[in-house]
Amino acid sequence: MNILITGCNGQLGNELQLLEAGNPQHTYFNTDVDELDITDREMINAFVEHNQIDGIVNCAAYTAVDKAEADEERARQLNTVAPGFLAAAIEQRQGWLVQISTDYVFNGTNHTPYTPGEPTCPNSVYGRTKLAGEVQAMTACRRTMVIRTAWLYSKFGSNFVKTMIRLGKERTELGVIFDQIGTPTYGRDLAVAIMTAINKGIVPGIYHFSNEGAISWYDFAKAIHRLAGIRSCHVRPLHTAEYPTPAARPHYSVLDKTKFKQTYGLEIPYWEESLAECIRLLSEE
Repeated sequence: MNILITGCNGQLGNELQLLEAGNPQHTYFNTDVDELDITDREMINAFVEHNQIDGIVNCAAYTAVDKAEADEERARQLNTVAPGFLAAAIEQRQGWLVQISTDYVFNGTNHTPYTPGEPTCPNSVYGRTKLAGEVQAMTACRRTMVIRTAWLYSKFGSNFVKTMIRLGKERTELGVIFDQIGTPTYGRDLAVAIMTAINKGIVPGIYHFSNEGAISWYDFAKAIHRLAGIRSCHVRPLHTAEYPTPAARPHYSVLDKTKFKQTYGLEIPYWEESLAECIRLLSEE
């Protein structure tokens, strides 16, 4: 298949590129904004047709959650409009789309893991634009697979893991939120899951994917420092109210992965195992 990957310079896009050599049965078109503006409908249509694209993995998004509150139109263009354009273009070729979404489509008032079929209720611009993007994608392309994920990190780009390691080395004390519960997602594991779905055959619908387990950001930070061998920085727990942000965060956004695991027969690693692997790779750089 000819596969278009958008947002190839991001965390997930980079992880997918690392898997391409091991999946040489496909031809990959790795693009970012310099190669393909996904907010330009005509450019997308021409690219998809010219390169005979069979499937698209849309890793591109406006992910600056707090900035989105004051930059709603740009967030809407990237998170809502662009997925609709990509979906419509690939539908013309009877192809498939994998649209990456987020736990922010929920308001975080649950106390048990969110299943893909539960009612959505985003309480931020980022969450609303991403949810609208899901709808646009599924409406325009019958073979759309939406994958909601959360707390994404990898050795690439900027993320919580790399920030905690940096601050842990720079500071003697650090405050981290303890009353927001979720599950980290190692970008490599998500990339493997996507490639598995592609190779086994895209089954349309909404899926959830993160690593296994559930923790707070505080617990996550403590584990990062422990695994990275950082002992000189004291991490103290903060209430959400002590660290106000422009965008509201879900207090609980653990995702139920049952549908993904049953559909694709995939065993998902425990969050700490994957974190240890990522920190090992970072330490080698």
